[in-house]
Amino acid sequence: MSTTERPRILVVGGGYVGLYAARRILKKIRYGEATVTVVDPRSYMTYQPFLPEAAAGSISPRHVVVPLRRVLPRAEVLTGRVTTIDQDRRVASVAPLVGRPYEIPFDYLVVALGAVSRTFPIPGLAEQGIGMKGVEEAIGLRNHVLEQLDKADSTTDDDVRRKALTFVFVGGGFAGAETIGEVEDLARDAARYYPSIRREDMRFLLVDVADRILPEVGPKLGEWGLEHLQKRGVEVHLNTSVKSCVDGHVELSNGVTADSGTIVWTAGVKPNPALARFGLPLGPKGHVDTEATLQVKGTDYIWSAGDNAQIPDLAARAAGQENAWCPPNAQHALRQAKLLGDNVVAALRGFPQKEYRHASKGAVAGLGLRKGVAMVKLGKLTLRFRGRLGWYLHRGYHGMAVPTWNRKIRVFAEWTLALFLKREVVSLGAMEHPRGEFYEAAAPVTAAARSRSEQNEREDREDREDREDREEHEENEERAEREDRERHAARAS
Repeated sequence: MSTTERPRILVVGGGYVGLYAARRILKKIRYGEATVTVVDPRSYMTYQPFLPEAAAGSISPRHVVVPLRRVLPRAEVLTGRVTTIDQDRRVASVAPLVGRPYEIPFDYLVVALGAVSRTFPIPGLAEQGIGMKGVEEAIGLRNHVLEQLDKADSTTDDDVRRKALTFVFVGGGFAGAETIGEVEDLARDAARYYPSIRREDMRFLLVDVADRILPEVGPKLGEWGLEHLQKRGVEVHLNTSVKSCVDGHVELSNGVTADSGTIVWTAGVKPNPALARFGLPLGPKGHVDTEATLQVKGTDYIWSAGDNAQIPDLAARAAGQENAWCPPNAQHALRQAKLLGDNVVAALRGFPQKEYRHASKGAVAGLGLRKGVAMVKLGKLTLRFRGRLGWYLHRGYHGMAVPTWNRKIRVFAEWTLALFLKREVVSLGAMEHPRGEFYEAAAPVTAAARSRSEQNEREDREDREDREDREEHEENEERAEREDRERHAARAS
């Protein structure tokens, strides 16, 4: 970390908003005008709309992430967490990955922490659930699904096999519907290489408390998506919640039960809980309360946008929707980030702020290979596409929206190669514990000694317990003999 006497613009979070806002600021400011510092626990930004395809192996995981230091070469990129913000002193406390915490002074602040998975106190969820918020989870899900097929093909136990081939997905929004569509495709393709597994042996369940799936694309396309998944053999349970999933035994509120080795949780998101420590005004759901200029209410040097912000939707309110707020999606986040960067530079130079106003251009969703839906708005005209054409629009939009031409070219190249090459269906689950085999090879004596020590401790404990039992038994016998002698003596007298 360097020090500077120039004004510092501190960006807390390197996700979608943080990355694009920092890029916009760096593009607008003159050389030496200000220092831009980005703090995030990860050194990369994740393009989350590509996570379902990464989980299915349609895109390489490394192409789903964007390295911050490469994209922001003129910024200070610090790997750590901002734990607290002192607004009076304009100082942020940073906890790095290693070493002691330290403070960073700032003149302008951008809060872009994003969101985390929204969960509920369901028994067994923390132990059994798999999220879909990061590329690590997408990679883990792919390896896990293929491992379940390996397990089912290698066992003679019907209960183990049935549990391994049952997949439960909770949440019917973009993340849930797209992920189950992609994973079902992956499992269907992979089953061709397992002699004892057919698609009919697998069970896929999609659960949501709402009365429809894919609400973002409208009721008509949502209904088509529902029918499409059902035709592929997916059991869809609407108006239904999960009551318990202890040890993989899933119990639904409608009475349906299933033993599953795979439980994927995509039931919405909530603002990052760390916002509560920043002393900012928060809305009823924990979002940072902002003006239409993206400035945090009551301040003139703090901005926020994206999933962690509550931003008035001026376009919807002008159309008569009172108290409308911008939805937390990539379309709004990208445009908010650009305006936020412009407003920060305007404040730096003493110019007035601009308000954020954007009408939705539509929505797209992929439901597996060559299957998707798209809703495109052209003024007052709304066009709806489904099937292969909807899938093309989905890929085209997100392929162009992913940051940097480097990533765009790599993604389109992978999609093109996939037209001629088969999907890879190998599990690399050992990547989660890469040093396990080496440790066993490099420290066999230590492992054996630890095993002998544990055995000796167990034998000593058993011997001690036996000795205590014998002593207690002997004491009981002596007590009984003494009482007998006393009773005989009493009779004789």
